[in-house]
Amino acid sequence: MKEQLGEYDREVLEEVKRKIDQIAVDLERVQIGDYIQLMNKPWRLIFNNMLGGIARGVGIAIGLTVFTSTILYVLQLLGALNLPVIGDYIAKIVEVVQARLET
Repeated sequence: MKEQLGEYDREVLEEVKRKIDQIAVDLERVQIGDYIQLMNKPWRLIFNNMLGGIARGVGIAIGLTVFTSTILYVLQLLGALNLPVIGDYIAKIVEVVQARLET
């Protein structure tokens, strides 16, 4: 009976060891240590968030500029076609946008 209990204990210990190893691998994969270090240094966290916010703001500004200029270019092309109803409307939109850009 003791040998069976000893064998069972070894199996349980091996299973516990496998689980602990898997947890260690998972924690390393999600980089929990880096997260804890970051939380212990609030100024570093603020700096990283500020840098990320600036990068997102610049990216949005550049993307919006490219998108808007593309739309204006297409509208100018459509305005040059002298379409009966749409042409006047598009020309008015382009004039308003250009007037806003100049001021």
